Amino acid sequence: MDTELDLNVASREVLLAILVQQQGTINEQQSTIAQLQQLVAALKARLNRRNSPGMPGNKPPSDRPGPNQGPRKGRPHGFARVRMAPTQRVEHAVEVCPDCKTRLVGGWVQRTREVIEIPVVPVQVTEHVFVARVCPVCERRRVPKVALKSVVVGQQRWGVNLVSLMVTLREEGRLPLRTIQWYLKTVHQLDLSVGSIVRAIQGTSRQAQPVVAEVLDQIRASPVVQADETGWRQDGTNGYVWTFSTPTERYFLRRGRHKEVVDEVLDESFSGVLVSDFYAAYNHYPGLKQRCWAHLLRDIHHLKVLYPDDAKLARWSGAVHKLYAEAKALVHPEAPQRRLAQLGLERKLLSCCRPFLNDPSAVQGRLCRRIERFIKELFVFVADPAVPSDNNAAERSLRHLVTSRKISGGTRSDQGTSSKMTLASLFGTWRARGLNPLLQCHQLLTSPQI
Repeated sequence: MDTELDLNVASREVLLAILVQQQGTINEQQSTIAQLQQLVAALKARLNRRNSPGMPGNKPPSDRPGPNQGPRKGRPHGFARVRMAPTQRVEHAVEVCPDCKTRLVGGWVQRTREVIEIPVVPVQVTEHVFVARVCPVCERRRVPKVALKSVVVGQQRWGVNLVSLMVTLREEGRLPLRTIQWYLKTVHQLDLSVGSIVRAIQGTSRQAQPVVAEVLDQIRASPVVQADETGWRQDGTNGYVWTFSTPTERYFLRRGRHKEVVDEVLDESFSGVLVSDFYAAYNHYPGLKQRCWAHLLRDIHHLKVLYPDDAKLARWSGAVHKLYAEAKALVHPEAPQRRLAQLGLERKLLSCCRPFLNDPSAVQGRLCRRIERFIKELFVFVADPAVPSDNNAAERSLRHLVTSRKISGGTRSDQGTSSKMTLASLFGTWRARGLNPLLQCHQLLTSPQI
């Protein structure tokens, strides 16, 4: 009220000074608001980039409604954990009544408790003594010839179980050599040098070479083979490890990234379908080829992320995805019908791509030209149901080696690389067949054919 009275009686100069002061305050506040708005916009942009679908590990939010959140399902009535067959039974009973000291006999099982334990077994050292004896009749010295192949590897002193364990920990467990050394010393009280472990692993690799050669022969005789490659360094030099695989076989080798590798592995004896990505080293294979649709659709997705507002790209992408879904849904029991369906899908896909082949403004032009070039190799899986439409199985077969590469950084020598690829092929094949690698390694080392 006092302020209003002061303003009412204030002179014109005082009022003008107050207005100028208020205008300055307003201008300062507007400047601050503009700066804060710019800061908010920058933070939103950073947040959007961090949550972009293209970032590894992030997925775009789904538009599909979530499942109905009903009551949580409980375990079925009478559910109990499945017990293992006991290897030892220990009975606990009261022998004497604690009150009247009467001896107790008989009884019934009130309850049982299962305890699962593993023994801490120290290393067992067996000394094999070969006794020489002289025949009193012919006076010749006789020394027993005992075959120890079932208990020892070659002329080494390491037993078959020990070598099998070391090789399995190294290849299947992907453990560093010093970790294997620590495990043997801590759990089994066995002090081995790293060099001894390396020699045992490389010796097993040499014994496994005939088995791996049989795996390669089985791959060459297969109707469908998937191939892929990834980086592998040897002594700091870049190179590539290749995989050629079937549902039950794996074969790995390290070479350069050139087409001669395909000729080396898939020689004249192979006449099946080669499933691969679009890398040029596979182009010269003269037989049937199926190119990976997962790679093609992934490249289309990357284009859509780069050009989210391109309407032509969105329509073209939708048409290609629709054709692929149509091809995957086709079920024709007769071979002539499958072949006709393949030709029809090829024509439809070319029709989708033809408007963009020579259009420099079309961002999908490069992919359309790729499709035109490989059109005969995109729908082979329609004509032959045994052929997969993607190369995902070959990529999955490489994951074990990729993890090993991240741990060790690669190999250090030609011998180390050869040993690594041989054991990777061997254990990868056992893994694909669902076999126990430790038991299989034991059988390998004791096999009379090796």
